[in-house]
Amino acid sequence: MLSYVVNRSMSRRPRPETPRLRPRVAPTDLTRIDFTEFTPEPVPFLGQAAYLQLEVFENLAKAVATAPDLSAKEGLSAAAGVALRKHHELIAELRRLEVEPADVMAPFAPALDRFRQATSGADWYELLLGIHITSGMLDDYFIRLAEGLPHDLRQRVRAILGESRSAQVIEDALVQAIAADHTLDDRLALWGRSLVGDTLLIARSAIRAGSGDQPADVEPVFTELIASHTRRMDVLGLTA
Repeated sequence: MLSYVVNRSMSRRPRPETPRLRPRVAPTDLTRIDFTEFTPEPVPFLGQAAYLQLEVFENLAKAVATAPDLSAKEGLSAAAGVALRKHHELIAELRRLEVEPADVMAPFAPALDRFRQATSGADWYELLLGIHITSGMLDDYFIRLAEGLPHDLRQRVRAILGESRSAQVIEDALVQAIAADHTLDDRLALWGRSLVGDTLLIARSAIRAGSGDQPADVEPVFTELIASHTRRMDVLGLTA
């Protein structure tokens, strides 16, 4: 099982004047991986992806309800609408395949419900960072995993999951919150690091069962996910 080691003894470093956009984890060439070996059949792929978007929507709805001001509520409500639209569009793809979406999503519900609870955090700030990090990593991952889907479906899924306006709204809200209260820096940096392990477990669970994969086969994908996570944290001025 993948592990993500957290160095709790890191000394507090000065907050940078500008975001560090260069990742400290070098991105890898993912084109060498044949995702057809790992992509689930279309029905379970869509079922898990659709339920994940529903979980994002539920967390965003909670963030709207607990937001500290009306401006944050307005922006996050728009982001919640994007997540809900992604969910409905993935549901439409399941119906196109003539299956009942609720039946397909049901097997994924227990694990994803636990994941949502584990990454929702202790307050509004941790909740928001949890949404930003986990949804960003998993959208990236499912876009890559979609490469093994039939061509037309692959194109539609990549378009659905590639919608990124909600990510920008959440990022802006976090940047403003952190700029207004620098006591959040260390706490959110630690929280951001702790999210990675659970998120990678969900990513690994999406790999087709029985594909015979070895950890080294998909390791570059997870390395890239961590690199993307580092970039997101850097934009916020947090250490990953």
